Amino acid sequence: MSACRAPRRLATYRRATVLATGAAVAALSLSACGSGGTSGGSADTKFVQGKGGVDTVAKGDRHEAPELSGKTLEGKPLDVADYKGKIVVLNVWGSWCAPCRAEAPNLAKVAKDTKAKGVQFIGINTRDSNRAPALRFEKAFKVDYPSLYDPIGKLMLRFPKGSLNPQAIPSTIVLDRDGKIAARALTPLSEDSVRKMIDPLIAEK
Repeated sequence: MSACRAPRRLATYRRATVLATGAAVAALSLSACGSGGTSGGSADTKFVQGKGGVDTVAKGDRHEAPELSGKTLEGKPLDVADYKGKIVVLNVWGSWCAPCRAEAPNLAKVAKDTKAKGVQFIGINTRDSNRAPALRFEKAFKVDYPSLYDPIGKLMLRFPKGSLNPQAIPSTIVLDRDGKIAARALTPLSEDSVRKMIDPLIAEK
């Protein structure tokens, strides 16, 4: 009997995998290139809504970031956890996204200016079906920091409920030196807005 059941279990598993992948794509489709969004999570989020669409969390109320690892657009392994001890700026983007193109020069500029202060920028490229357009995007906008390649948005879905999580493309998440989620923006950012997100974390002791 167990031999007969095995194919059914396998078929059920495959259907569940397809449904989960479809849900990830659907979630990204609904939020793609949004001009903002509402916070995810519960009453435990304890974030403060700031001006310019930037939400922040007090140091004692922050959640651990999820495991975020994979291959970069260049095919190299990258694990965000390896940067613990630095402030990490995670930017979710796609080469097809007009707001992403608008903010890219601002992110690239601030990334260069703050690297010596212990800030590491990392992109999460999503919904690009192949790497070529994304690599052209990075070259065009002189983006020197690495980007994880996440074509169907699996990494975005790893953020825990009750945390500031990415819900739009572009989204920017900032992790403090302990690897905890400290700030989030669901809108394209100006250079000044990026600095205002990370300067308080640079000053933290």
